Parts: sequence; C-alpha cells; structure tokens
Amino acid sequence: VQDMVAMVRSKAPNAKIVLDACQSVPHMQVNVQDLGVDFLAASGHKMCAPTGIGFLWGKLDLLNNMPPYKGGGEMIDQVTLEGSTWLPSPARFEAGTPPIAQAIGLGAAIDYMKSVGIEEIESYEHELGEYLYDKLSKVPGITVFGPKEGRAPLAAFSHESVHPSDLGSFLDMEGVAVRAGHHCCQPLHTELGISHSLRASLSFYNTKEEIDAFIGHLTDTLNFFGNLSSGTSEDGGDDSEDDFVPFI
Repeated sequence: VQDMVAMVRSKAPNAKIVLDACQSVPHMQVNVQDLGVDFLAASGHKMCAPTGIGFLWGKLDLLNNMPPYKGGGEMIDQVTLEGSTWLPSPARFEAGTPPIAQAIGLGAAIDYMKSVGIEEIESYEHELGEYLYDKLSKVPGITVFGPKEGRAPLAAFSHESVHPSDLGSFLDMEGVAVRAGHHCCQPLHTELGISHSLRASLSFYNTKEEIDAFIGHLTDTLNFFGNLSSGTSEDGGDDSEDDFVPFI
C-alpha cells in the first residue's frame, strides 16, 4: 500500500486516497499513520460484529473541511433562516439516531479481537490458510489459485469439470458454506481463463478439523458428480437415478 500511495502522491499530489481495508483490518495489524492514506474504511460484520455497521477513519482536517452528506439531529452547530453551520467531525456525519445496537456490538467485537490478540490471529490464520491450500491441492481435478506462502485464511479454487455454482449449491445441501461467483474481480477471472470460481473462507475461530470435514464433503460431492456424469453408482451399478440428490 505504501508503494501505491507514493506513486499516487508523485503523480497527483492533491489526490485524496481512500483505502478499502475491510479484508485486512480483521486479520492483521493496520497502522493508518504508516500507510499514509487519507481515508480508511472497514466493515463490522467481517470482524465478528453485527451487520449494517462499519467505520471510516479520515484525517481530521479533511473531515472538518468536508460538508455533511445528510442533515439531522446532533450534527448542527448553528441554524438560522439564512444558513447553517456544522459541528466538527465526526458529529457532522452522524445525523439522526445512530445504529446504537450495532455500534455496541462493533465495540464488543473489537474488544474481543483485541483480547485474543491481532498478532496471534494473524499467525494462526496464516497457518490455517496454508493447511487449507495443501488439502485442496490434493483433491483430484481441483486448481487452487494464488500462492501457498503467506496467504490469508481462504482459498479460491475451481474444478476441471464441475461448474462452481453447481458445486457450491450441492455443498450447501451438505451444510458447507462456500461462495461461488466472480468475487468482485471479473478481470482476474478473465486473466485466469475461467468464468467463475469457488471460495472457502476461514477465520480465527475455525479449526483444521473443520477443514478436514470440508475436504471430505467436497470429495464426496465431486464423486457424486463423477458418478452422475458416468451413469454409474459407487458400487459400479447403473443406478444413477437412485443416487441423484434433488434440490429440496
């Protein structure tokens, strides 16, 4: 990030830099002073908090020079018939009743993650990520994208013959939650020569035993698709209709 910030500053000194840190704040140490960005945004639900809340960090002088994007209670300084002035940040951006319950939940989630230790979380999640990579790489027909070393606790992958949406739907019926789609990066999929991929995502509360269970369900589901396409069952009989699991 620092390299990109330096490049932007050299070419457009007056540009304002906004960093989407939703995927990094829950998993690693983030120091806004070291990054050198102007704004940083993060999401609550990705760090064990309720949905519908997040936070925006910004340089105070920039925030105080920005107009509010909506009006309401608790954000005005003075109001006259001729005009209005606004309270300093952050109040000027928090008009009306805030999401009180979500904010309390976000605070509790941050306290919880701090009690576990962000360094401990980062180290353990790297361990989980490499373990997941190793296990997935050994499944026949599976291609895992990205490097093995230093990876986050997730893996994007595809199968040589089963469409990601089909595989994801059948894993869902097994109680396994994976995401199938573009993952907000269609250009990367184009570069890789694939239309979609699957993603298995973990966090510090997951275990290697759960990864093993996932691999087991994945293998069983791929075997089912293999039997379906060949018209045979696991015992070699031609009873694929009996093996078919319909969507319910």
